[in-house]
Amino acid sequence: MTVKASHLKLIEEETQALLDWAASVEQSDDTYFGKAQTLARRLGAHYRADGLTAFGFWTPELLAEVLRPREIYLEVFTPVDEVDLRSPEQTVVFRRDRLRLRQQGEYFWGVVGGLRAGRRDRLGSLYWMRFEDPHGNLQIIRDSLAESLPFGVFAPAEVYDWETLQAERADLDYFRRTGRAIAESPENSELPRVPAPLNILQLHVGTASPEGTFEGITAIFRRISEKLAAGETLTPAEENYIGYDAVQLLPVEPTIEYRDDNSPESEFFAQLPVDDDSDQVEVRLRKPITQDWGYDVPILGSAATNPALLGSLRPDEAIEFISTLHTFSAGPIQLIYDLVYGHADNQAEQLINRQFLKGPNMYGQDLNHQLPTVRAILLEMQRRKINTGADGIRVDGGQDFRFFNPLSGRIEYDDAYLLAMSDVVQEIGGYQRLMFTIFEDGRPWPQEGWEETSTYRELTELRPESYQWGPLIFAHNTPTLEKFWDQKWRRVCEVMYQGDRWITGCANHDTVRRGNQVDPQGPVNRNLGETLPEVLDNAYDNPAVTLWVYGFSPGLPMDFLNALMRSPWLFFRNTDERYGVKVVSEEVGFLDWQVTPELYDHADLFPRLKSLGFETLGPLREFAKALQTTMVETDCNLNAVVEACQTCLDSDSAACGVSALKSLRQSQQVPFAEQLDIPKLKAFALMFMEDCYEACNVSRDEAHLSPEQTAFNRSLRKFRRSRPWLRENLSGGDRFNRISEEKQSLFYGWRANPEQPEDQVVMAAHMGGEPLTVTLGDWLQLDLGEWKVAIASPGLQESGAIDDLRLFELKDSQAVLLVRA
Repeated sequence: MTVKASHLKLIEEETQALLDWAASVEQSDDTYFGKAQTLARRLGAHYRADGLTAFGFWTPELLAEVLRPREIYLEVFTPVDEVDLRSPEQTVVFRRDRLRLRQQGEYFWGVVGGLRAGRRDRLGSLYWMRFEDPHGNLQIIRDSLAESLPFGVFAPAEVYDWETLQAERADLDYFRRTGRAIAESPENSELPRVPAPLNILQLHVGTASPEGTFEGITAIFRRISEKLAAGETLTPAEENYIGYDAVQLLPVEPTIEYRDDNSPESEFFAQLPVDDDSDQVEVRLRKPITQDWGYDVPILGSAATNPALLGSLRPDEAIEFISTLHTFSAGPIQLIYDLVYGHADNQAEQLINRQFLKGPNMYGQDLNHQLPTVRAILLEMQRRKINTGADGIRVDGGQDFRFFNPLSGRIEYDDAYLLAMSDVVQEIGGYQRLMFTIFEDGRPWPQEGWEETSTYRELTELRPESYQWGPLIFAHNTPTLEKFWDQKWRRVCEVMYQGDRWITGCANHDTVRRGNQVDPQGPVNRNLGETLPEVLDNAYDNPAVTLWVYGFSPGLPMDFLNALMRSPWLFFRNTDERYGVKVVSEEVGFLDWQVTPELYDHADLFPRLKSLGFETLGPLREFAKALQTTMVETDCNLNAVVEACQTCLDSDSAACGVSALKSLRQSQQVPFAEQLDIPKLKAFALMFMEDCYEACNVSRDEAHLSPEQTAFNRSLRKFRRSRPWLRENLSGGDRFNRISEEKQSLFYGWRANPEQPEDQVVMAAHMGGEPLTVTLGDWLQLDLGEWKVAIASPGLQESGAIDDLRLFELKDSQAVLLVRA
């Protein structure tokens, strides 16, 4: 490959200055890690105010190759025509330029003139590095620190004008109020840390608005902000978005993409055939349509925003959403990012160099946090991510950050790295802050019995101002079952007496998904509803649980938008060709717990599955359960699954060994399963995921919400906001107990504000089972004539059931909160 003359120009003087700076860093007395951190700040593409772009690439893989300098080059694609960034698909002519950067050790550096920077209204130049390997194959080196990937992780990154974007953001005053000016921050001085919120709303950007984009949720919060400022009444759906100090997004980094082979080519950026020496190429662009709950990340581009969540493909969308929260009319709302740096999906092997990866794990690949340059780059990715305006971070899977310590001879947790994540400094508009931090850490998971042995406290003991996910909001909680809260009593008491630094609550993306995996034939609490979807909805948006958590319990409550909206939810992803069928087989409970025949019959839902012949829900459930059983019995071997299906569904065959498939054959309701092969099975899995994803959009359920329920939940959020002392542990004379009998369970208690003892609350919450007569005066030695109802579960007070507070009856999920009269 010969690099021709380019429209771009390497600015020699500026490039030499960059090389001299890098050399001075490497020759300094700093530690290997310190040097790597300094160099990482300059990696990637940095568009400058003078119109030049500085590039830095870490390329350790090239040191092992015997390459001629002319075979390594920067390749840039600049659009000749204007690109419609909202078009689903288009073919665009790009000018292709190639030029050589300057190599220095493991790095390539250069300052280049002539590139076009992306902005709100235009696509910028796209770039990556290329080289020929010793076998003559053309390889790609992508920018792992890219901050704009409009066409996904397999496409080139975009040069973007971040300085202008940051200078024009609408919430700069917010950072001036909450941060410290860089010029006023002496070295080693303590920076302000964002304070903990009182509560959190967790949501998935792709399902939180009709559009499924940042634009969509920005429009919702702007409309609510305007209505509140004007004193207008909110709809029940709008009530579910407010009353929160913070919004936590499920991961919004670029995810893996659907691939049917090991090709490094992009499905969203496909170059059409052209002579290799041509300086113009046609590229078929497709708007990314990946659907993923966010945790399947390749690490590359973790500083960027998933383009599938950007209606305009512009990073400005995320900034505008954050600015809308920070300038909300009722007061600023914090933004928390959910960060995934404990593992990488196997697709990372095609995207980043092997130095980033230690080897396989149950999620894909372990990351090599112990290598100084990798450690520095991962922290730099995080720094760039939070510089979009975040107020806090949630660190996913803290128990996955492990390494072998040769000094101790043991596998140890990398707590130093986890704490370093908490100490990454944000810089916006000349002001600095440290992030509010949540750790999800269930160590010693995945050891057997971890649910009982985990303390959920290791990191809060090291960093007391941080929070951890508590035991009652971790994954394996199933409140749809009878006696669930009784069985969790030990953990309940831990929350009450030591849970002040725990994230509390019941519903989140993980627990609701786990609810789909409960055996419908098991001991389900049928008091919660007549159908399984009703049971699940009432378990995860439960008045008694919510009143206990918000009105009485310590800690930091978090709610999940899909649970509040009573919308379906599952582990969805249309990004997996290899394991797609396995994932679907594990999610078939979704059809029992989240989908009703009426929902399935909706004209614009489940169109792909209906096109396969599953016109009603029954046959789909039957086939899905047969598939699940067959996948288990064949150890997820697709060839064996197909063979079993072909054998069992052959009307002339008596050799079927899978009972579920025998039943399927006898019903003769699923013609799709006949003549099944692997491509057909994989197509089914993809259609299942995409149809279910559409059903999870909360906008579909707005009309079915109960105004009484949404008002009740909102009133509890307001109650807790007016009593921030409730977040502290029970102490002194505070009381908390339960009535636990064979057929019912009830929590009750009394708390007082330690600073203002006259500020007291009393709570009674029926947590499951048959009705129970409540006598709080006897249980707590109170004169109930001195108390009044502050909040009661919907319909309870209106029915007159609690007119006499000395003696009243509560049914399953009913609750009452009292304050001094």
